[in-house]
Amino acid sequence: MRDAPDTPAMLTDTLIEDDRWRGITLESLAEVAARATLAHLAFDPDHFEIALLACDDARIAVLNADFRDKPVATNVLSWPAWDLSAEDDGETPEAPEEGSAEDPESLGDIAISWDTCAREAAEAGKPLSDHVSHLIVHGVLHLLGYDHIRDGDATLMEGHETAILGKMGIDDPYRDH
Repeated sequence: MRDAPDTPAMLTDTLIEDDRWRGITLESLAEVAARATLAHLAFDPDHFEIALLACDDARIAVLNADFRDKPVATNVLSWPAWDLSAEDDGETPEAPEEGSAEDPESLGDIAISWDTCAREAAEAGKPLSDHVSHLIVHGVLHLLGYDHIRDGDATLMEGHETAILGKMGIDDPYRDH
């Protein structure tokens, strides 16, 4: 159900399975990052919904095994509602069907693991909130058909990530600082 008309609707619907996520205001970080991603690509964030599962390494390893045949933990997984990927390497993916503020369209689901995210942030010497924001941006881009398997696609996706994070005041995650 959507909020009152004068209150912006939540783009992200977060389910927290691991209570460690509660210490970093994940719901707020996810909302800001997802909105920034859609706005950067000229989509109205109020016309979409994204489900986010905040879990641990054990849970994400099961999901990774079930959906990608990789029985190991990872930082973030995405399940797009549609295949919007570009046919040619480095081209912009198709645009998703937009819903409306009253009836938003689901872009898909994202899962993020506390253990891997916290470890990666510590190893890189980055604030956990910045790393999590980056991974949410990354996951939303996957929902929108962006990928990083082919070189041209990776360059396009990383360029968007860097620009979005820069607008959010977060350093380029692909450059050593």
